[in-house]
Amino acid sequence: MTSAAIPHYHAIGIDPADIDFMGHVNNASYLKWVQEAVVSHWQRLAPADAVAEHLWVALKHEITYRKPTFLDDEVIATVLLEKVQGARAFYETIIKRGEEVLAEVKSSWCCLNAETLRPARLAQSVVDRFFRKDQPPI
Repeated sequence: MTSAAIPHYHAIGIDPADIDFMGHVNNASYLKWVQEAVVSHWQRLAPADAVAEHLWVALKHEITYRKPTFLDDEVIATVLLEKVQGARAFYETIIKRGEEVLAEVKSSWCCLNAETLRPARLAQSVVDRFFRKDQPPI
């Protein structure tokens, strides 16, 4: 049996402050969007007690910019949890305008205990909520 990540679709609001001197979204705004999208993914799929007990800190973002984004664009981020290792989680986020890919982001995150602010491993039952179990072929 294999498992597939459950996608999370996060609408992105573009603010006039996101626009740079060239008339399109500043690269720094993509980082803000990825953070919002990943945290939204966590809050949507994790149980309420796990959300209350854990925080996430970004460790690394690798962004490939494909096309510029403009103020009036309707943009969606699709978030996939690729894997969890210990207290680390690895995500892929694709930012699109319709079918056009605007940016692709690989990021790694550290899970923290909300009280101690120390790295924390998630229970396997929590991690499993982010993946769909595919049925074996008959």
